[in-house]
Amino acid sequence: MSTATIRTLAAGLARACRRVAPHPLWLVGPLMVIVAVPVADAFLPADIHLAHLLVVATAVTAIGAGTRATTLICSVALLALVAAGVERHALTTESVLVELCALAAVSVLLVVFTHLRDRHERELVRARSVSDTAQRVVLRPLPERAGPVWLASEYHSSEADAYVGGDLYASARTSHSTRLIIGDVRGKGLASISDTAIVLGAFRSAAHRDIPLPELVAYVEDAVRWGLAEFSASEADLAERFVTAVMVDIPDDEPVVQVVSCGHPPPLLWRQSGATVATLEVPEPAPPLGLALGDMSDSAYVPATFPFQEGDRLILYTDGVTEARDQRGDFYPLAERVAIWADQAPGALVEAITADLEEYAGGRMDDDMAMVVAQRGRVTANA
Repeated sequence: MSTATIRTLAAGLARACRRVAPHPLWLVGPLMVIVAVPVADAFLPADIHLAHLLVVATAVTAIGAGTRATTLICSVALLALVAAGVERHALTTESVLVELCALAAVSVLLVVFTHLRDRHERELVRARSVSDTAQRVVLRPLPERAGPVWLASEYHSSEADAYVGGDLYASARTSHSTRLIIGDVRGKGLASISDTAIVLGAFRSAAHRDIPLPELVAYVEDAVRWGLAEFSASEADLAERFVTAVMVDIPDDEPVVQVVSCGHPPPLLWRQSGATVATLEVPEPAPPLGLALGDMSDSAYVPATFPFQEGDRLILYTDGVTEARDQRGDFYPLAERVAIWADQAPGALVEAITADLEEYAGGRMDDDMAMVVAQRGRVTANA
């Protein structure tokens, strides 16, 4: 092999290495093959030719590298084939010309393929970015602290690529209290995001006002019924759309919590004084949002008041937590598990329960899941 040929190949390989640095693992093998073909041809008998291996090198590159890297490797492969033909003094023979045309055609197809694939991947990344941003606007993260209340939350969507699904939560501050909502839209995953947005929009628009909790629930109910009716395809569709929810109000200057339940699983309350977990069953629960018959006034929503002392933890959750099953089909015993870690700070408590829930279900989370932990008063390093 002539010195000029070696220099030409080396220059081509150097350019390829510089321009495709993001994909080095996909270049080592192809580059070795491309170098080996003209070198080997210089020593092999005339009836043995390795040019077909250059197609393998270009194809392997196209699998893992981008358009630019594939173009450069294909170009160097063509150059290597030309070099091999020159070394054998057979560049103008029919067989070498056919090999050159075939390799050029394959190279063009591979470059077009990588270009279309890269464009599709870029479009997918942009779409996911827009989707993630939109979803995070709908389901905003809770603040770490709201007045005298410390907060932590966890959310898992049943769909792997979705951040928001059919479960929801939000917080709001009035001049003298902290308000929370947790809810579960009928359905799950991306299909229920519109209903989730309706509920959260209604809550956020009114929860900061100094109005009684029943009036807030009545406002949200009215907005949800209007929103569901506006976006329902038919009466039958509207009849099947509803939202279970719990709304709570935690006054700053009273050691209590007020709860209104609209067909939602009851909150849990861990009392620091006795280290016990209680289920906050509401004596007069209301129907799920969207299922109320006629115009319901705020008098139809009767809040239940429970003691909520400093250091107590309030656990709000959706049925994606309590209806998760283990391999035997048993439901997740949330109240029992809460008692184990309830002396932890809200963030640590949420993390512990979430990890335990995923282990309990064997990683099979088939439903949306949301959980909020609220603690009144000062949070120490251990609690």
